[in-house]
Amino acid sequence: MDNTFSLLRGQVVRSKKGRDEGRVFVITEIIDDDFLFIVDGKLRKLDRPKKKKVKHLYIYKDVIDLNVKDLNDSYIRKKLLPYS
Repeated sequence: MDNTFSLLRGQVVRSKKGRDEGRVFVITEIIDDDFLFIVDGKLRKLDRPKKKKVKHLYIYKDVIDLNVKDLNDSYIRKKLLPYS
């Protein structure tokens, strides 16, 4: 089953299971059909992304541009602020 077919790098997601339930993240990398790497810039920073199953996430339609010159955790926190 291809779960990651409609997902994009930079797409906003919210966790529905686990210790981080209810937290908003952004997708940094799609690993395979079932797993992603996600960050929020606060607890999960760019240097230590969280590996998460797609079925444990709510998917938003919004996409954050991650192709900026100086991508850092502060930029991600600012972009995710309206979702929390």
